[in-house]
Amino acid sequence: MFTPAEREALGRRAPLAVRMRPRTLDEVLGQEAFLGPGKLLRRMIEADRLTSLIFHGPPGVGKTTLAGVIANTCSCTFRTLHAASASVKDVREIIEAARTDLATRDARTVLFIDELHRFNRAQQDVLLEDVENGTILLIGATTENPYFAINSPLLSRSSVFRFEPLTESHIVALLRRALADAERGLGRYDVTADAEALAHLARISDGDARRALTALEVAVLSQLRAAGDETAAVHVDLDTAAESIQAKAIVYDTQGDQHYDAASALIKSMRGSDPDAAVYWLARMLVAGEDPRFIARRIAILASEDVGNADPRAITVAAAAFAITERIGLPECQLTLAQAVIYMACAPKSNAATTAIYAATDDVKTQRTLPVPMHLRNAPHPAMRAEGAAEGYQYSHDYPGGVSPDQDYLGVERTYYEPTDRGYEKHMAAYLRYARSLRAKSAPGG
Repeated sequence: MFTPAEREALGRRAPLAVRMRPRTLDEVLGQEAFLGPGKLLRRMIEADRLTSLIFHGPPGVGKTTLAGVIANTCSCTFRTLHAASASVKDVREIIEAARTDLATRDARTVLFIDELHRFNRAQQDVLLEDVENGTILLIGATTENPYFAINSPLLSRSSVFRFEPLTESHIVALLRRALADAERGLGRYDVTADAEALAHLARISDGDARRALTALEVAVLSQLRAAGDETAAVHVDLDTAAESIQAKAIVYDTQGDQHYDAASALIKSMRGSDPDAAVYWLARMLVAGEDPRFIARRIAILASEDVGNADPRAITVAAAAFAITERIGLPECQLTLAQAVIYMACAPKSNAATTAIYAATDDVKTQRTLPVPMHLRNAPHPAMRAEGAAEGYQYSHDYPGGVSPDQDYLGVERTYYEPTDRGYEKHMAAYLRYARSLRAKSAPGG
């Protein structure tokens, strides 16, 4: 534990992003979906009827900050652990102290565990009893999908809230707040900043308040250090802002939610015939380091699943894109992938082939297995012919239009493939009508 003097000294040396953390709910920016007036979490806080909470979202969006605000608002002791370095012993010690505080002072404890998904099952199970009986109010933060990363028993005892990245307007408002605040921010200095400089920091920080505040602090303090005078006038223009923040970092986990969400967006954009959205999601995945072969596989699947026979060339384009991607790799294959993605988005769409194979597969799995009709069976041996195999088979090319008039190929009435009127498939539909008309003429009464 720190003494008051130590805490004050640490506060003075703390980064701007730490000093500017909100202390009340009204100071919290963003997350209006659950923190706005009348929304669930605000209602829970204002009614002082909180359950344990799981905060899920990317870095720098206020998960840790909000946990501290909740503890302060509800007059709770606030204790923190980082799951990567904490042990079961650490958890038990906090729980024991929380029990004592509750029994002797009627004081509740908020236990905030950062990166909760790093706790294994046994470590998470230690929390269950005291979470359920209210000894501690657990607030767990995680960048991973909690429905996969957190134990079901602990998840069932908690309310899950998904944090979204802060908007550019949120970040700009926070930067202006830091420039004006003389107690915690940069207001004690003579600082001015161009609107375009703040907008640049907000855009490049990509919703991460911590990155934006750190960059602003660097822009100001570096100029003060160069001047050798803390009273010197400082101006933050666009060039200074650009030099004070690193290139935009794409938050992307190739094995996590970002990977699957971006892939889903890419596929749905191609399926929805929006080439602009599709090529953006392609670029997002490539810049973030996605394996281009994974993207090529998704394009190949979509060529059959969603384009199908509305444009039979699509599967050829997909196959070529996959082969080229395999052979030449990045960065050149991004051109091929872009061409293929745009082609798929602009191609007419049909899932008739997909529907057909799914329906036929379902029949194979759930219905009586159909025997191959005798006239369709292979007969490589005279004895098999003697048994009737291949007897009566009508060779299609011997008949007008290349269609055998009364040949049965399945033995039962089934329609699996129903072509659309889109793209090339409308010509296939016309051919099927023609073929059926030829068979109908040879039927009794035809």
